[in-house]
Order: sequence, then structure tokens, then C-alpha cells
Amino acid sequence: MTRGLTVAVFTKNRTNAAYEGARLGADRVAARMGGKAVHYVPDTPDDVEQQVALVDRALAEQPDAFVFVPVHLTAMNASILKINAAGIPLVNLISPTGVGERVCFIGSDDRALAAEVTRYVARRLPDGAKVVILEGHPASGTTHERLRGIQEALAYFPGLAVVASARGDYQRDIACEAVSGLLKHGIRFDAVIASNDTMALGALDALDRLQPGVALPPVVGVNAIPEAIAAIKAGRLLATVDFDAMKMACIATEAAFRHLRGEAVPPSITLPVQVVDVSNCARWDRPYDARECPDWDEVTRSRN
Repeated sequence: MTRGLTVAVFTKNRTNAAYEGARLGADRVAARMGGKAVHYVPDTPDDVEQQVALVDRALAEQPDAFVFVPVHLTAMNASILKINAAGIPLVNLISPTGVGERVCFIGSDDRALAAEVTRYVARRLPDGAKVVILEGHPASGTTHERLRGIQEALAYFPGLAVVASARGDYQRDIACEAVSGLLKHGIRFDAVIASNDTMALGALDALDRLQPGVALPPVVGVNAIPEAIAAIKAGRLLATVDFDAMKMACIATEAAFRHLRGEAVPPSITLPVQVVDVSNCARWDRPYDARECPDWDEVTRSRN
């Protein structure tokens, strides 16, 4: 039985809407399974010291399982080993852990999804077009594979030129400032490929502010967050990819409860890649609280 059990859910920040969806998904599944999700979120986005302290706090509160997104590729290793030493099962999602033991990892193919959305926009650009890439935070487990996917896809379009590859750290304000800086320095571009929707929206903010009345270039992102879907419908964002943190958190939380009640759980579950544009965005055109959690049996049957 899982009734009365508690899972400690760790997300990176409150500034990325994808993590808002993740927390909602965890709450929903925990309640359905008769337990509770308790959330631990750094006050400063992606702050290592704060997440370390939050792990210590959670360990003192003795949850039955951890559902965990590390804020850094390696800086959380000692905390992960502490969780292991306490004998508390850990389910990892979105950014893979690099040490210790975990029950299961739930994620997507970051390289493939970034390549897919890059090809989508590249096919729509003429030879000679100039492209800006917005990269995620270098400490994030998704950043390097997404950048690799973007670069590999662009290699098949030699007529396109990357004029800048800037850090947006997966944050809207940072991406806005990065794109604003490019525009202020006279760097002109014909498309923006952002490694998440939050940065894509930040790029649009900068373009709106510094080039009012000028037609927006094609901009693409990753996550299919509700605000990105609204931007697609409005003709402001060209496309995104269904890297759905809410779905991942639903599955991760269910994996934790199933493990606690003694069921076998796959060591990894990879959710499929799908480009979302104006032709199919109706499926995602709902706030997180109106979106459904995926079916466990369906997801695990089709896992890679």
C-alpha cells in the first residue's frame, strides 16, 4: 500500500513554467495514489547551495522517496550519495544524475528533439540566412545534448550561418538580455533556435522591445509550455517540441509509488519527440491544470 506515503519532489526553480507543470503533475499523481508530494524548490533559480540545503532538510523530514531534478550536472553528487546512504529510493527525471543509485530515469532524447525542431526551422529558411542559438545553463544535464542536436542538424544546411550562440540559461530575462545585446551591437539574424520555450519567449520580448513594428523572424523552442502554445497560435512562435516536464513528473511520481509498493519499475523511460506547430497545437492548447497525466501502462509499453 502507498496510502500515507510522502515523496520529496525537487525541481530547479519557479521561473520556468515547465517546472510549474512538473509540480502539478507530481501533486496529481501522489493524490491519486493515496500519498503526498512535498516540494523543495530553490528560492534562487538553479542554486546549488540552496538545493544542497533542501536535500538535507528533506532527509531530516524522512520522506519515503525522492523525485529529483538536479540543478547541476555534478555539484549535487554528494547530496545524491547522502540520499542513497539513507536508504531512500530516488527517481530521477529531466536531467540525469551521474552518480549513485536510482530506481528509474524519466526523460526524453534531448539531442533528437533539438535536432528535430532545428530541421523544422532550417527547411523554411533561404540560403544565406543568419541564425542565433540560445543555449541553456552549462550546468544543466540537458544543455549539452540539445546544443549538440542543434549543431548536428544545422550541419546539413551549409547555406545557413550561425552568427551567435549565446547563453540564455533557460531563463526568460537572461535570454531577453542576450538577444537585446546582439541587437544593440548590430548583429542581425533571420531566425532564433532556443533550447527551451522560456528562452524563446525571452527572445521575442527583446525583439518586441528593440524592433517594434518589425516582422518577427522565425523563433523555435522546446517544452510546449502553455505560453508557447499561445504564441504559436498568435503567429509569434514558429514551433516547439513536446518535452513535457509535467508528463515526466507524472510518470516519475508514479514510478516512485509503484516502487514503494513493491512493483517492478523500468530503469529508464524515454518519452517520444514531437514537433508542435500551428497545425497540431490544439492538443497542447490547455493550461497545465487541464492537461492529463499519461497512462503508465501505455508509456511503459512504448518506452525506448
